Amino acid sequence: MKHALGGAIAVTLITSVATAEEIKPTAVSFVDGTVEQSLTGQPGDPVEGRKVFANRKQGNCLACHMNADLAEESFHGEVGPPMDGVADRWTKAELRGIVTNSKMMFEGTIMPAFYVDSGYERPLDDFAGQSILTAQQVEDVVAYLQTLTFE
Repeated sequence: MKHALGGAIAVTLITSVATAEEIKPTAVSFVDGTVEQSLTGQPGDPVEGRKVFANRKQGNCLACHMNADLAEESFHGEVGPPMDGVADRWTKAELRGIVTNSKMMFEGTIMPAFYVDSGYERPLDDFAGQSILTAQQVEDVVAYLQTLTFE
C-alpha cells in the first residue's frame, strides 16, 4: 500500500511538472515567426505527429499538403507546399512557428493557426476558446516534419 501511494504521488508530481512547463497559446513567444522554446518541455513523438498530420479531425494537413510519406492516404491537397523535404527547408523553430500560428511567418496565409485559443471565429460554439491542437500535438507534428528530408 505504501509503495502504491508513493508511486501515485510520484506520478502526480511528474504530471504536475510536465503540465507546469506547458506554454499557453497566449504566452507563445514568436521571433520573426519562429518559436524557439518547446511548448511542452517534452520532446515530440514523430510517430504520434504522423498520426495527427494524417488525421482529418485533428491536423487535417493532407487537406492542403501533398506528402509522399503518407502515400497510403487519399486526397492530398495542393493548396499548400508539398511536405517532401520540409525539414531541409525549415529549422525546428521555424516549423514550430508555422504549425503554432503560420500567420506569424506568412502574411495572408490561409493555413490555420493550430495553437491559438482566441482571436478567431469558430463555426461551432463547442470549440470556442480551444486550440485546434494541444501543445504536445504541435511538438509531435514538428518532430514528424523533421523526419521529412530529401535523401
